[in-house]
Amino acid sequence: MRIAVLKERAPGESRVAITPETVKKFTALGATIAVEEGAGHAASIPDEAYREAGAEVATGPKAVEGADIVLGVQAPDVAALAGAKPGAWVAATFDPFRNGELVEAYAKAGFEALSMEFMPRITRAQSMDVLSSQSNLAGYKAVLTAANEYGRAFPMMMTAAGTVQAAKVFVMGVGVAGLQAIATAKRLGAQVSATDVRSATKEQIQSLGAKPVFVEEVAGIEGEGSGGYAAEMSEEYQKAQAELVSSHIAKQDIVITTALIPGRPAPRLISDAQIASMKPGSVIFDLAVAQGGNVEGSSPDETVVKHGVKIIGFSNTATHLAADASALFARNLFNFLSAFWDNEAGKPILDDEIGNAVRLTQGGKVVSERLT
Repeated sequence: MRIAVLKERAPGESRVAITPETVKKFTALGATIAVEEGAGHAASIPDEAYREAGAEVATGPKAVEGADIVLGVQAPDVAALAGAKPGAWVAATFDPFRNGELVEAYAKAGFEALSMEFMPRITRAQSMDVLSSQSNLAGYKAVLTAANEYGRAFPMMMTAAGTVQAAKVFVMGVGVAGLQAIATAKRLGAQVSATDVRSATKEQIQSLGAKPVFVEEVAGIEGEGSGGYAAEMSEEYQKAQAELVSSHIAKQDIVITTALIPGRPAPRLISDAQIASMKPGSVIFDLAVAQGGNVEGSSPDETVVKHGVKIIGFSNTATHLAADASALFARNLFNFLSAFWDNEAGKPILDDEIGNAVRLTQGGKVVSERLT
């Protein structure tokens, strides 16, 4: 079983899909690992570290030659897979709803595309969930970046010259990224509040010491979609939420937005009028900017100033913490493949529940029900 890892080629991508730690773990299962030269440099992993762990380090074409499985952070172009075995697996993130042409190219080339974003939200797959591991780091980085842009201190400080008031931070969307954003802002000493369309998150917000901000007067509405993701809400709820948020947001110094709906553009949470109600010098970090943005006027990898408010957001937030993001991503991939490793066959054999969920292409066709 030959597993190959190529250097990431997407603009701005610093992560890598394997680390010396997971090289050793795969080798212990009996696999041979080949890594492209320089694949880990941006994540602070030199080629020598891979060699010491037991991997072969070679040029891209040489590494992928004869590969049974190719691992990636972002799925490589089909052309980069020339020389891999027919029907080879490629486990990576594909962004399949937006990259239909790439998925079709994989089907046409005969590769089996395994989309890590489609990992089901079930207990036994938690350790394989790349969205969660990367979102966790993204929520942390969002707060640090906002704090760096904010022209004041986060914690309350009592000095001989007077008191510095604590920053007020509002987190919109309490998934993995939102929970980490709350925890990070609290650790920095801010006054933190948060909201979400899922009522079950209220206790989670309180458990982290933050204030929940929820629509109470609209009863019987639950924003829990399939697989634990948020779902789009009714017009009645959206109107009530907008009114509540508008009154709350005007008092905030920092706002972190994290709302995403799989397969859909990011929902609009903050309008231009709401931005105008905020104090000059306030900061908004839009974690959903790459999917269309939660904030009106946000732009990936740019600092937009509107009404004296800075609006920021990265197209790829996790890559700004490349070393840790790579370590977690690589463990997700190892946990995924090792969970199905058949020692007699010397390779992983996927079951139906997880295999059918993540598999996009097989036998020259697009087979994912979510795409077809």
